[in-house]
Amino acid sequence: MAEKKPKGPQKRPSALKRDDQAEKRRLGNRSRKAQIFTERKKLEAAPADKKSAQLSTVISLLDKAAKKGTIHPNKASRLKSRLALRTNKASA
Repeated sequence: MAEKKPKGPQKRPSALKRDDQAEKRRLGNRSRKAQIFTERKKLEAAPADKKSAQLSTVISLLDKAAKKGTIHPNKASRLKSRLALRTNKASA
């Protein structure tokens, strides 16, 4: 990451490292959430015969995000349940 000049007292090397780690983590989480959002939109727009394959993709992404700590496991479970209900209702 880019070196930033602090305005106040100089930060310790460990604090700078933590800043870099937090920034890296933030960008990864943001990317993961954006990917989930995009795939959910694709699921909504998918034709009925492709919905089950798209649903499994979204479920996989939600599981990975929950495992990495990007989203809470209960939120992932809730989203998976709601998406499955919506997908099954649309195909029936």
